[in-house]
Amino acid sequence: MRSITDRQPVPMIEVSVQHDATVVEHTYTDTEGRYDLAVPAGDTVTVRFDTHETLNNAEDWHPSVAANVVASDKVPLDRYLLPVGHGATEASAVDALSGYLFAAGLWAQAERNAAYARTAASRLAGLKLTSRVLQEVQLRLLQHFRASA
Repeated sequence: MRSITDRQPVPMIEVSVQHDATVVEHTYTDTEGRYDLAVPAGDTVTVRFDTHETLNNAEDWHPSVAANVVASDKVPLDRYLLPVGHGATEASAVDALSGYLFAAGLWAQAERNAAYARTAASRLAGLKLTSRVLQEVQLRLLQHFRASA
């Protein structure tokens, strides 16, 4: 796990693996941005990278999600996260918005909805987008998270 802006490691990012709408494993990145998870080989999973609302980096990073990952003996999955407050390319903005969409639609557990929604809304509000389509997605996500907070 590294920052898209300076390629530096990003510690304490929650990495969660979901299979059939159930979290099967999760961990946090270490000081070098590394993580290790055990997932049954052959499963098709979704891997979510996000901050956790109880940590001091809860409003520092936009999320990312990788869908349809097929687990095998060793699957290196490197991601670059966009820091909050930095300019976004179209690709990094789509990646971040996809992470928020996944959280809004599939991830947020009932007991975490309000706390996660507050940090998500705060992070989303600062995302600078130039595309009208992406701005519309951002606006709808902001409305969702603000209503859930």
